[in-house]
Amino acid sequence: MSSSRIEITPASLAAPVPPRDIVADRPGRAAGPAEALANLLAGNERFVNRRPRHGHYVAAAEAAASGDQEPSALVMGCIDSRVPLEAIFDQTFGSICVARSGGQVLDRAVLGSVEFAVVELGVPLVVVLGHERCGAVASTVTALRTGERPDGALGYLVDEIAPAVTEVGLDEPDVQALAVRRHVARSVLRLRAEQRLAAAIATGGLDVVGGLYNLDTGRVELLG
Repeated sequence: MSSSRIEITPASLAAPVPPRDIVADRPGRAAGPAEALANLLAGNERFVNRRPRHGHYVAAAEAAASGDQEPSALVMGCIDSRVPLEAIFDQTFGSICVARSGGQVLDRAVLGSVEFAVVELGVPLVVVLGHERCGAVASTVTALRTGERPDGALGYLVDEIAPAVTEVGLDEPDVQALAVRRHVARSVLRLRAEQRLAAAIATGGLDVVGGLYNLDTGRVELLG
């Protein structure tokens, strides 16, 4: 992950935009990974401070549908209903692509979606976002402790998350919280190693970063 400091300016924490200004306020594509990340973090600050700029207005949907897609980021997160990705980053229609799976597991469909967003849509930033008290990670910890792997596709999620839990260690008192972070880190490394993504990273046109969403405060912490 880039070590450059992300600046959140007062302008990025502006007061809410009324519905009539939504079309005019439609953002263009960020100039690169750093600006895209700064936009997301500024939106998260507005969200935390109860000053969201974007609402779910029909005018915004119509504006986004009127032209080609120009999203500035793809955010990959868990299916947890408490973590609506567009809302917590305060992003409007057309601003970001979203991919979600249980425990933000990277299966082939998600990998293909990320690659499509980067290669075909020109997205300059991919964010892997975990969250506290993740049920998929908790289920994996339980399965490893009891030796009872869930049947069906749920077992696949457990298998994909298990390496992170094992690396942390089942005897670790805070295993679940630490495993969430480790799972995010492993996913970031895996994405950065994908051939097409690695090529974009090498040219400076893409960055892949990890983050953790705090369910209690609504704040996103970057994991570096």
